[in-house]
Amino acid sequence: MTGEGDELHGIQKVSADLGVTPRTLRFYEDKGLIEPKRVGTTRIYTKREVGRMQLILRGKRLGFSLKLIQQFLDLYDADPQHVEQMKALAVVARERADELEQQRQALDLTIAELRQIEREALEKVTVAQA
Repeated sequence: MTGEGDELHGIQKVSADLGVTPRTLRFYEDKGLIEPKRVGTTRIYTKREVGRMQLILRGKRLGFSLKLIQQFLDLYDADPQHVEQMKALAVVARERADELEQQRQALDLTIAELRQIEREALEKVTVAQA
């Protein structure tokens, strides 16, 4: 019997619910980021493991490394109030946002340069065809 809120799910259901493959779940298990229970050779995922996977997937989507994600998961487990995790998350979120801002500025410059090259090339084609 499981505790209240301790819903158990197999790998197929969890992977479908999260929109990932079973292989993805096994990858994060191999990396030590999640620890599904075992019943024989069958992996059983609790609400906690599903929650950890949601955090992992969000972290990956935001561009965080597995090492950094592991640190956040460790803080989450160590601090029941999640104060330290939230402090660290705020710092990392600011750094990542700054990094993305710089990338966006670089992309904007590159796009402007490419548009200029396009205009110049088309002008030369027009002149050559006249």
